[in-house]
Amino acid sequence: MSASQPPTLEQVLELLRPKEGRRIDLALGEGYESYLVFERYNPLIKRKELELIILHVGKPTPERRTLRKQLAQAFGVDIKRVYIRKIETEYGVGRTHVEAHIYDSLERALKFEPAHIICRNMLPEEFEQEPFKTIYEKKCLKKK
Repeated sequence: MSASQPPTLEQVLELLRPKEGRRIDLALGEGYESYLVFERYNPLIKRKELELIILHVGKPTPERRTLRKQLAQAFGVDIKRVYIRKIETEYGVGRTHVEAHIYDSLERALKFEPAHIICRNMLPEEFEQEPFKTIYEKKCLKKK
């Protein structure tokens, strides 16, 4: 790479790829690369705690719903057991850090996830289903 020519996309991606972790296919579309950097099972809470890095140079940050759906497919679990805790994109870089939890059961998820995280992760069809409807009405729509 010389000073007069800009770096190629492949050179940029090589610089952004994490040094540790393994690549996983989340099927987010062309131009997206996903890496599982940290994975541990928490036996007390009965959940998997994941940290991912998603590279998307020149592409938008993936949506929470899309990430949730693709993580559920990749790990072979029901989407209602997957909760995206945080999505942080580095400014101007095209690299996003994602924290997610995958619970053993829906009951455990509803017991341990904060209401605001449950509300952020709700799918449109969940707004009318119990117990999500009650959580949404009591916690998410609460006036301050």
